[in-house]
Amino acid sequence: MKKEPEFNNNRICEKRILAIKDTMEILSGKWKFHILGTLMLGDKLRFMDLVREVDGIGSKMLSKELQDLEMNHLIIRTVLDTKPVTVEYQITEHGKTLSSVIDEIAKWGIDYRDKFHKKTEQIDLPN
Repeated sequence: MKKEPEFNNNRICEKRILAIKDTMEILSGKWKFHILGTLMLGDKLRFMDLVREVDGIGSKMLSKELQDLEMNHLIIRTVLDTKPVTVEYQITEHGKTLSSVIDEIAKWGIDYRDKFHKKTEQIDLPN
């Protein structure tokens, strides 16, 4: 009889793997980190501001990604009583907890580009 590896029976490991899976499902896709990073740098941004800031994203895709982020309590969508109607997006307190993750991904990406692509300009990221 084949013995299963010890780590598969560990509840802590199972919980960790499920947590990683959940996180990857919530943050998966090409645009979510870019949208969250942009909202972290700006206070409140309107939809068209996000279209301009998130280079390459279309309105339909941005709308879908914003809905996903709102559903997962990472951003707040506020409809302003203006003519025409204005919609603003802002990162939630829970969404702000991803700040250190996004900073580390950015640092890793800059290091990777410096080592393998030589295409980044020198940028000092916040600590």
